[in-house]
Amino acid sequence: MRRRVSPHRSLVVKLLASSVLIAVAAVGLTMWLTATTTSEAIRQEQGQVLADDASIYDGLAGYAATHPGWAEVGPLVRELAARTGRRIAVTDQDRRILADSAAPGTPLPARTAAVVDPLRLDPALAPGAAQSLIDARAIGPFRLSEQEREQSRLKAEKMANCLRGSGLSPQTVVLPNGRAEVKAVTPAVKAGLEEFCDRGWISDTEKQALDEVNKLAAGCLRQHGQPRIRVAEDFTWYGGAGDAAVIRSCVDDARREQLRPHVAPAALLFLASQADPRAQPDPVRVDTSRLLGLGLLVLALTVGVTVLVGGRLVRPLRLLTEAASADGRRRVPVTTRDEIGVLARAFNDLADRRQRLEEQRKAMVSDIAHELRTPLTTIRGGLEAAQDGVAVPDDAWLSSQLEEVLLLQHIIDDLQDLAAADAGAFRLHPEPVSVPDLLDQVAAAHRARAEQSGIALRTEVDGDPELHADPVRLRQLVGNLVANALRHTPAGGEVVLAAGTERAEVVISVADNGSGIAEADLPLVFERFWRAEKSRNRGTGGSGLGLAIVRQLAEAHGGAVTATSTPGVATVFTLRLPADQLS
Repeated sequence: MRRRVSPHRSLVVKLLASSVLIAVAAVGLTMWLTATTTSEAIRQEQGQVLADDASIYDGLAGYAATHPGWAEVGPLVRELAARTGRRIAVTDQDRRILADSAAPGTPLPARTAAVVDPLRLDPALAPGAAQSLIDARAIGPFRLSEQEREQSRLKAEKMANCLRGSGLSPQTVVLPNGRAEVKAVTPAVKAGLEEFCDRGWISDTEKQALDEVNKLAAGCLRQHGQPRIRVAEDFTWYGGAGDAAVIRSCVDDARREQLRPHVAPAALLFLASQADPRAQPDPVRVDTSRLLGLGLLVLALTVGVTVLVGGRLVRPLRLLTEAASADGRRRVPVTTRDEIGVLARAFNDLADRRQRLEEQRKAMVSDIAHELRTPLTTIRGGLEAAQDGVAVPDDAWLSSQLEEVLLLQHIIDDLQDLAAADAGAFRLHPEPVSVPDLLDQVAAAHRARAEQSGIALRTEVDGDPELHADPVRLRQLVGNLVANALRHTPAGGEVVLAAGTERAEVVISVADNGSGIAEADLPLVFERFWRAEKSRNRGTGGSGLGLAIVRQLAEAHGGAVTATSTPGVATVFTLRLPADQLS
C-alpha cells in the first residue's frame, strides 16, 4: 500500500514555501537596490547634464550679447565642449553650421536644444534672467567711452564718500556698460540722500541711448492707447499711469529694437553626448556588479522551483512572447482565471490601448502637418510670386505675408502650450483675481474685433466673485472662449460674458447666438484639431487648438469646462472653478 505524504511534509509544499520566501526576499531586495541605484544615478546624471546645458547656454548667450555676429565663436564652442564633454553645434535659423565641436560632416542631432538669442533668453536655461529676458551683457549704444567711465567713477566715489559721512557703508560697483554706481543702499535711503550728497549723474552716451529707447517706446504706447512715460537708466519708468504690463512690453520691445544691430542674431543650439563613451565615468558600474551578483544568487536558489513549475508556464508565456513580437497586432487567448489569465487580459488591453494611441498619434501628426503646411504654402507661393515678378511686394503683399507668419506663430505657440500641459509643466502663479475686472479686461481686448465684425460684446456679473488663480492663464482661457464665440457668430449677433457664484464654485460663461454645434459633436469640441467643418478649411480662422488649451488650463486650475448648444440658436461654454482653488 502506497503511503500518502502529509501535506505539510510534502516536498512540493516545502519547495513551494521556500521558493515563495526566496522570491519575496529577492524581489524586495532587487527592487530596493535597483530603485536606489537607478534613482541616484539618474539624479546625478540629470543634474550634471542640466548644469552643463545651462553653462553652455550662458557662455554662448554672453558671446551673442557682446558680438554683432557669430563669425569668431568657434574657439568658445571648442572650449565649452572640452570642459563639459558635450558635442556642441551652433547653426543659423536655416541650420547652416556656424560652429561645431564635432568633426566636419557629422550629422546634427535630430532636435534643437535651445535658441540662443540674447534679446530673448530661455528662462529654463537662464533662471536668473531679468523679467524682460534681455541679457544684461547686451550693452549696445549704452557702452561708455573711457572718458565717461572715468567721470562715472569719480562721481560714484564722491557719492560713496558723502554716504560714508552719513554713517552708511556703500559699495561701488561697475555695471557691464562701464558705469560706476553706488550700491548697498536701499532705494528710499539713496533717494533721500541724493539731495544732500549729489544728484545722480548720467553720461551723454546714456542720454542719447535712453532718448532712442523713449522714442521707440512712445510709438508702441500710442498704438496701445497708453500715456507717455519716461524710461530711466535702469529701464524703470515714470510719468505714466497706464497698464504696467503693456508699458513693460513696449519698453522691452524698444530695447530689443535698439540692441538688435549690436548683438548676434538668434541661432540654434544643438547638444549631444560625446562620441567616446569611455571619456565619462559610468555612474552605475559598481551597482551593476552588485545587481549581477544578487541575480546569480537568486538563480541558484530558485533553479529547482523553476524546473518544476517551468513546464506549466512555458506555453502561455510563449504565446505572450509571440504576441509581443508581432508588434501588438496579435491578441493572446485567455483560457484561465489565474495569474497568467490576468496577465493575458492585461496584455490584450495594453495592445488595444497602444493601437488606439498609435492611431491618435498618426492623426495628430497629420493634423499638425496640415496646419503648418497651409501658411507655409501661402508664404512660399507669395515669395516665389514676388521673386518671379508676378506679385509686387507692396504694403498689401507684406501684410498678407505677415498675417500668415503670425498664424504660423499662433499655431506653434498653441502647440507649445499643449506640450507643456501634457508634460505637467504649466507654471501657474496664483494671486487674488477679481472676476469682474478679469471679464472687463478680456472684453476690452476683443471689443475692437467684435465691433469690426458687427457683433455686440457685453459682460454680466452677479455680485463681486473673486478667485485665487493665475490671472495671465485665466485671461488666456476666457479669451480663447470669447475668440471662439466671435468666430462663430455672424454680424448682428451677440456674445455675452457672465459670471457668478454657485455654492463653493465661481462660474464663468461665454454665450453666443451663432451657428451652434450639433449634439453629436459636443463631446469632440475640446479635442485637438477638431472642427465642425469637415473640409478642415480656415473659414473661421481658428487653428483647432484653442478649446483644447481651454480644457488643459481649466484642469490645471482644478476646474472643468463644458459646452451646451442648440444649433442655430445659442451656444454656451461654462467654466467652473472652486472658489478657494490654488489657495
